[in-house]
Amino acid sequence: MTGLLLNVDFSLPLKNPVLVFSILLFIILFSPILLRKFRLPGIIGLILSGILVGPYGFNLIERNEAIILFSTIGLLYIMFLAGLELDMNEFKKNRYKSILFGFFTFAIPISIGYPVCHYLLGYDMLASVMIASMFATHTLVAYPIASRLGIVKNEAVAITVGGTIITDTAVLLILAVITGSKQGGLDQAFWIRLIISLTIFSGIVFYLLPPVARWFFRNIEGEKTSQYIFVLALVFLSAFLAEVAGVEPIIGAFMSGLALNSLIPHTSPLMNRIEFVGNALFIPFFLISVGMLVDIKVLSNGPWALIVAATLSVVAITGKWVAAWITQRVFRYSRYQRNVIWGLSNAHAAATLAVILVGYNIGILDENVLNGTIILILITCLVASFVTERAGRNLAIAELEKLPEIKDLDEKILVPISNPATIEPLMDLAILLKDRRSSQPITALSVVQDDDEARERVVQNKQMLEKAIIHAAATDTKVTIDTRVALNVGNGISQYVKEKMISVVLIGWTGKAAKVEGKIFGTALDQLIQSNSQMVMVTQLRQPINITRRIVVAIPANAQYEVGFSGWLQKINLLARETSSEMHLHTTPKTFEAIRRYFAKNRILVSKKFYDFEDWEDFLILAKSVSRDDLLVVVCARKGSISYNSYLDEIPGKLPKYFKENNFMVIFPEQPGGEMLDSVITEEDISLSPIQDNIQRLSRYGKVLRRLFGKKQDGA
Repeated sequence: MTGLLLNVDFSLPLKNPVLVFSILLFIILFSPILLRKFRLPGIIGLILSGILVGPYGFNLIERNEAIILFSTIGLLYIMFLAGLELDMNEFKKNRYKSILFGFFTFAIPISIGYPVCHYLLGYDMLASVMIASMFATHTLVAYPIASRLGIVKNEAVAITVGGTIITDTAVLLILAVITGSKQGGLDQAFWIRLIISLTIFSGIVFYLLPPVARWFFRNIEGEKTSQYIFVLALVFLSAFLAEVAGVEPIIGAFMSGLALNSLIPHTSPLMNRIEFVGNALFIPFFLISVGMLVDIKVLSNGPWALIVAATLSVVAITGKWVAAWITQRVFRYSRYQRNVIWGLSNAHAAATLAVILVGYNIGILDENVLNGTIILILITCLVASFVTERAGRNLAIAELEKLPEIKDLDEKILVPISNPATIEPLMDLAILLKDRRSSQPITALSVVQDDDEARERVVQNKQMLEKAIIHAAATDTKVTIDTRVALNVGNGISQYVKEKMISVVLIGWTGKAAKVEGKIFGTALDQLIQSNSQMVMVTQLRQPINITRRIVVAIPANAQYEVGFSGWLQKINLLARETSSEMHLHTTPKTFEAIRRYFAKNRILVSKKFYDFEDWEDFLILAKSVSRDDLLVVVCARKGSISYNSYLDEIPGKLPKYFKENNFMVIFPEQPGGEMLDSVITEEDISLSPIQDNIQRLSRYGKVLRRLFGKKQDGA
């Protein structure tokens, strides 16, 4: 045993890669747990651990090329996630606010920093400009805290992330100008080269990457590992192209996140894998690496080193606070939002270090500024973590208190499944449609017809449904499975819906329309729709749902008077937000105005366009405007409901014929009560003249009102 130990080198810093990696993993595991007991952000524990084990602490681990590599990946990961998690509708709406905040958080620290460095610390003009520009930068070190608290969609976070990219880009351009001036190359050719390279880089990221990614996701749909590797490759390619263009790689990582934002829904399995790997491994490595840069001993080099470090830290923190305060006043934000902006923009790390190291290497800055900046990085990262954790928690609570009350918050979504090939796409859609605040799991149901082979099929179907649990587990979504034996499939699903008080039924369709007169989809689906009052969503999925560009919604007149009006609107809004899709609403002006008021009342920010559409006999005109990557949604109505018209029965027969390559969904909104509607529907409803149809409809409405309110209506 002693001989074996002699073969292991325990000299410091440790050289054995297995031992080094093991120590780092234990740090990632235990430091947040220990800090949590003191109610401190876990990020602080990782930074402090980096100080202790780094070259300026106990020198256990050297900050070698491997650590730098993982640290770089972590930093790029933070910026990529920042772009990926942005609510694009919110970002587009607030892009001017982001620009203004970017100006504040860039100009104010420089305005404060330059006179302090030039007149108080005595540095020359070039050095003072470089140090002052360092004050303007910030790194989203505290972004994982905002992500964990669920406030990344808040406007304050959105403009801070947007401002980050603006101010860091501006500072790095100043750095390029200063280095060019120092080296005597600040001529016309320099500016032309910089503008052309940035233009080409932006074109590649925003106009080439999205269609390539869309093609990849469409053709490699089932290969989840391949999708993750593909996304990671695009991130690092974008980071490299940014470096080639003359800016920092973090700019490329952030822009790749924006470019892929609409293709990676926030609740998808792929997004879960991206966040898991980043938060579990790469981002902690970056934070530990930041700690390894800190040398507390520099403060003992004399009073001047201490003065420089203290001055730089105070100016950096003050400049960012003033920028956040002015932003709060201009946009009338709450103090929690102001502090979140300050916390997120306060940490100085990557870009700051890049500016100072370049200035030090070319002889503009001295050792005191370098050492003071290292202390500045530690202090601002600690302050940023504290402030973001505290303000973010209060902001999250305030947001939850302001949320509108939603009916059936604990909704129950049922996904009947009969074909193994449809499990993953149906579950992906169900996960996107599920309200994040609902505690109820999604239920996957298999109905087996009662015959001699029922027992064997029950066993087989349970094994099939287990795939739904495995698939949903990748998104931390709870799924339960159940199997029923019934005389027919439609009756089995209907009884299950009533017994379990299901809110929404999401069911796949083969696309084969009913051939029997008076039937819409077929016996089982028609029975489900007419015997239940819950929302039923019948869907055909030909393309991956995450590549959806637009959601084209056809809505009948008077849909706003239905009980389930808000229910299906909430679902379409969720789908549009998760896929960052634009909503195209085809309906009457009166119905659109009701939708607009609903969105305004509930503060729903989704990009939408309105098209006047009243004559449903011209329904096929939509085929000209619906592309392959669009989702077509048809809001139908049950017979006897307020928005029903007889032409709606013909729509399902046209969908598989004219939209066979498209994803489409037919929604039957919730009704007051299934039995009530059934009782007023007769066989005579199948073929009525327009006048008879209206008379019968008025008669049915009278019966509906009598049963709803328990009062007799004259002349019904």
